[in-house]
Amino acid sequence: MDKAISASEANRHFSEMLREVQDGESYVVMSRGRAVARVVPIDRGGERRTVKSLIEFLDTLPRRHGGQWTRDSLYD
Repeated sequence: MDKAISASEANRHFSEMLREVQDGESYVVMSRGRAVARVVPIDRGGERRTVKSLIEFLDTLPRRHGGQWTRDSLYD
């Protein structure tokens, strides 16, 4: 469950909050009694799934011949 933290408190203790987020904690930042942001750990597994699905999609695209070029011609 998310911990609620005021925006001013989050500002004063930002480094500490980030360390806790790195350890799996999540926060809801409140401003004037309203939730304005959520700070959560990055889902590395989700990133890997996204990259894998992108590569699978690229593999389905037709291969096209790029013509005659060399590495040096790219930098002329």
